[in-house]
Amino acid sequence: MARDRSPIVKQSRREGVALSPKAHKVMVKRSNPPGQHGHSRQRRPSNYGIQLREKQKVKRMYGLLEKQFRRLVTEAGRTSGRTGHVLLELLERRVDNVVYRAQFAQSRRAARQLVNHAHMTLNGKRIDIPSIRVSPGDVIEVREKSKKNSYFKHLEDLVTENEQADLSWLDVDDKKLTIKVTGQPTREEAEPGIEEQLIVEYYSR
Repeated sequence: MARDRSPIVKQSRREGVALSPKAHKVMVKRSNPPGQHGHSRQRRPSNYGIQLREKQKVKRMYGLLEKQFRRLVTEAGRTSGRTGHVLLELLERRVDNVVYRAQFAQSRRAARQLVNHAHMTLNGKRIDIPSIRVSPGDVIEVREKSKKNSYFKHLEDLVTENEQADLSWLDVDDKKLTIKVTGQPTREEAEPGIEEQLIVEYYSR
């Protein structure tokens, strides 16, 4: 399975956003871009450069490779509605993102690993594909066997740094370790700080 193996802290510093709790701690002291010229004064970026960085930021934020991300942008463009809003909706509906949003993991990378290792079920069936897209009515649950794992027994202590507001489209039961999808994600509930129009413009060149 193809995946981005580059250091998460370096990615975070390059994009100017913490992609994991570890990156957040490092960026408190070192927020400049990585490399020996990270502190040097840089020229004002071009429109293309601004669009590129926004695309890279969101792609890395959700843990996608370029081919996967481009495919989603194409799909969003063919779907009714504003392309940028549809793109964010498709990203939010990925099962690994839902596990992260439900605060079952500290980061999307950690949530992806939980899904990859088949700790989750979708509507009673075991899954191991992070890109599966959920719909209203779907129920995601930690497998009975996995609930005995020390990770899930001490989940509350492990994910204290993943503080997020409750989402209207997810009904999370911390005791039973279940997530019910009750609706569609809205633009306002998507990851903050994203300028999706820049991404649409980048792929429209």
